[in-house]
Amino acid sequence: MFEHLMLEGDAYNWVKALHIISVIAWMAGLLYLPRLFVYHCQSQVGSNQSETFKIMERRLLRAIMTPAMMFTWIFGGWMYYSLGAWTEGWAHVKLTLVVLLTISHMFMSRWRKDFERDQNKHPESFFRFANEIPTVLMIAIVIIVIVKPF
Repeated sequence: MFEHLMLEGDAYNWVKALHIISVIAWMAGLLYLPRLFVYHCQSQVGSNQSETFKIMERRLLRAIMTPAMMFTWIFGGWMYYSLGAWTEGWAHVKLTLVVLLTISHMFMSRWRKDFERDQNKHPESFFRFANEIPTVLMIAIVIIVIVKPF
């Protein structure tokens, strides 16, 4: 039924390249947005600086992070299907870790909305810790994909 979606040769390499580009853009946002939250915590509610952070956070999330996340899922799913990776143990672990990255993205989206409404409830130390979660997940994903331990 979906045989026409199978990738071979150059087509596979193009999709793989687009997947990697998408992952890099998504990870850049996942690593930068919590850092913006740290700085936003340090600014006075209603100040010009706070309003500037709101714009930066919204644009980062909507223009870069969310589209990059969607393309990561699309191109990654396409490669999984083409490789038949759904039956591989490493692919199940990777998929679980990518779901956790997606959940992290969703939490950041919620926190951004809290800042936008001037209703942030977390101290900057919380966002410093939250900043480490995507890093740990990324390291685990790279190891799983490259080493394929199972």
